[in-house]
Amino acid sequence: MNADQPPERTPDGHHIVVRGRKWRATDPSIPEETAARLRRHLMSARRAVRSATTADDEQAERAARARVNRAKIALGERGAPWWEQSGEERRRRWEEGLESLDADDDA
Repeated sequence: MNADQPPERTPDGHHIVVRGRKWRATDPSIPEETAARLRRHLMSARRAVRSATTADDEQAERAARARVNRAKIALGERGAPWWEQSGEERRRRWEEGLESLDADDDA
């Protein structure tokens, strides 16, 4: 896989394969603009984890890891499998996740 190509998907589309390992795919029903905002939150939270770990700040690390988890859930990559949720449940998941992550940025 190179940066110009999307990762390989399993035949059912539920997972991507990266270096031979399966990872749950992002919910494809998330509108692209929303998915992009959620990915920005995810990357920001991952950077915060790295900074907190480097600074040996356990409280900041826990908070950053919680943000990573909320972003992954909102993207459908953790929590209840998106393919087992109704359209309404899926929409509510990403809207509530984005609202929560945006509120963190405003705090």
